[in-house]
Amino acid sequence: MFNLVLKGGWLMWPIVLCSIFSLAIIIDKFLYFVKAKVNSEDLFSSILSLIKRANFKEAIELCEEKQTPLTNTLKVALLNYDQPKELIKESVEEVSLYEIPKLEKNLNFLATIAHISPLLGLLGTVTGMIRCFYIIQEKTAAYGSVNPADLAGGIWEALLTTAFGLAVAIPSYIAYNYFVSRVNFSVLEMEKTATELVSVLTERKDSYEV
Repeated sequence: MFNLVLKGGWLMWPIVLCSIFSLAIIIDKFLYFVKAKVNSEDLFSSILSLIKRANFKEAIELCEEKQTPLTNTLKVALLNYDQPKELIKESVEEVSLYEIPKLEKNLNFLATIAHISPLLGLLGTVTGMIRCFYIIQEKTAAYGSVNPADLAGGIWEALLTTAFGLAVAIPSYIAYNYFVSRVNFSVLEMEKTATELVSVLTERKDSYEV
């Protein structure tokens, strides 16, 4: 593999660097989403059961057991359970401004890698072909003919950079789209569950006031 990188020319090194960053981001995001996975229906059902018994402290502690964007959002709503509906909604929206960027962290870098890797490979192809044509010109002028072995280096560079660039870009792009779908699902889940919780807290408060 190291010999292939050397034969691919200097543009192979930025492509290899992109592959390292891409792999690191993919592993990091995968572990993050595994850790942040929560069954929203079961969680909301448990919180609702505690609210009915006025056990807000236990409901908050339930959210604190697992630090995720969803549980952190619900926790803020529970901490403000005795406030007016608008204040509860504002607190939920405020914490969302901090939690959503955590879900999206590093995805822009992954998208950038997916886009520039094939471009680096294409650039390597161009430089490799330029090298080939330069050798053809020089050898033809000097000897009147060209040895195919003289062109091998340029052809190696042209083919390897393209192949490696695509090999980095394809899985990076697939992973990016997968994580974007996970982010969108998590955000919708947060909004839906938080809205339901705010409604429950408001209705409960109104019933006591009546």
